[in-house]
Amino acid sequence: MRPEGRGPLDSLYFTYPHFAAARAPELDGDATQHPVVIVGAGPIGMTAALTLARYGVRSLVLDAKPTFNDGSRATCIARSSFHILERVGAVDAFLAKALGWTTGRSSYRGREIYRLTMPDSEDEKFRPMYNLQQQYTEQFLHDACMASGHVAFRWQSEVTATGNRADGVTLTVESPHGSYPLRAAFVLAADGARSALRGQLGLRLKGDNYEGRYVIADVKMAFDHPTERRALFDPASNPGGTVLMHRQPDDIWRVDYQLRPGESPEEAVREATIRARVGAILVDLGHRGPWELEWWSIYTANTLALDDYRQGRVIFIGDSAHIVPIFGVRGLNNGLADAHNIGWKLAYVLRGEAGEALLDSYSPERRGATLDVFANATKSTRFMTPPTRGHRLVREAVLSLALTEDFARGFANPRQMQPYTYAQSPLTPFAARDAEFSAGPVSGAALANVRLGDGFLSDHIGDGFSALIFVDGAISDDVAALVAAMAEREPRLRALVVGGTLEHPCARSLADPGDRLAKAYGAAPGTLYVIRPDLHVAGRWRRAVPAEVLATLDAGLGRPQ
Repeated sequence: MRPEGRGPLDSLYFTYPHFAAARAPELDGDATQHPVVIVGAGPIGMTAALTLARYGVRSLVLDAKPTFNDGSRATCIARSSFHILERVGAVDAFLAKALGWTTGRSSYRGREIYRLTMPDSEDEKFRPMYNLQQQYTEQFLHDACMASGHVAFRWQSEVTATGNRADGVTLTVESPHGSYPLRAAFVLAADGARSALRGQLGLRLKGDNYEGRYVIADVKMAFDHPTERRALFDPASNPGGTVLMHRQPDDIWRVDYQLRPGESPEEAVREATIRARVGAILVDLGHRGPWELEWWSIYTANTLALDDYRQGRVIFIGDSAHIVPIFGVRGLNNGLADAHNIGWKLAYVLRGEAGEALLDSYSPERRGATLDVFANATKSTRFMTPPTRGHRLVREAVLSLALTEDFARGFANPRQMQPYTYAQSPLTPFAARDAEFSAGPVSGAALANVRLGDGFLSDHIGDGFSALIFVDGAISDDVAALVAAMAEREPRLRALVVGGTLEHPCARSLADPGDRLAKAYGAAPGTLYVIRPDLHVAGRWRRAVPAEVLATLDAGLGRPQ
């Protein structure tokens, strides 16, 4: 909602583009089958398109709207998502605009009870978290899509019917120029929480709905306050409730506040009510200057997901597959991980570099990540919006104790999003080898970055699978033969040799002054890690076992074992 007298897209800081509806070739008889059609031109759909484009796979993106999403949507982008944005070639614009942050403060009745400090060592290439309005996220991703030469858009194009076929999917698309059938080998459903494709296939989300409601308001103001997460419990401006605040670029501030029990949602979203409530909150936060209201809406927390994210050749990503609470900034970041996960797998399959069985790993991996998000987000949601009188009494007792007792302060920890470990994935068949290590990322975990001279380990990972090999000078004939066998299976293989050299086109040598990389990975001469294209560990061996290494690579390429 916007203030009276302003149009739906009349923003104080962002100019929305208008995308015309081009006439589709199918209206003139073209029956081309597209490799991938992506339904939904939001951040998740465009990230999937960019991931495919990185491997030379073309996609067609459909959206019913003539422009980007409006209003106050996803704000916080995690470090892991910045690695994804870097992998798909879009990160520079984000770094130039987004506001990085590492800390947060929580208070109870005006007194600080908890200070959040997220890990931010010299080995990290990106900050733990960045704030950026979703409008800019979509603009930057759209710019990258257009620059890639592999992504086409059809705006004002609504999918009204979806049908799976043995060899693809047929969509019915309604456009200003008429209705037409559209054929695709695969469809990625990125059409959001109210997914039309989900309904057309007779699917529904399952899970829990929470009673607590929040108003989300964006305001524009000049306010000398650091970029950090602020959480106010039982403040004077919202007795018995909670207030959250985040700074965004262009002097835009996001304010979320909990409605009181019994407070009418209809009354809560009236402009006069919004202005009065937000004004009192800003005073509570220390701002007494002028401010302008940009946009507002009302929000209810949910933990909902599909039972299976793949239905034939239609694959669900982002909010079309799952809906998570805002607490812990998991929604957008979880969706970006979906897009990157299915993007590289689908590209490998379409290019004939992997078997279609590889796609079977998407749903267990990403639904597992969603269930992990639910476990953490449910704790945060119950603390932020206690569902019963008993929960409220417990929270008040904990917050009161936090004023004086250290042990109680951790309950105010927002449990920020962390990359999920695919420990049970079919792509990590030898996870039992983790027991050989005393340090380093386990099988299925995200790559642990390490600074190497002027760069980082992540800078050396290629587009395909990588082998991180630790040696002491000379490489044995067995390891050289193993790398050659891996490269035969995976033409994109990059072998990163730490502490030595290898004569092979896929090999790169890495210097490790002070053995920092070896220590971080619990490595000794002979240790080998297999890294997936999405920067997760597929397997690791204290001393490489060639048969197991090759079997792991085969699993990652969707080939029979």
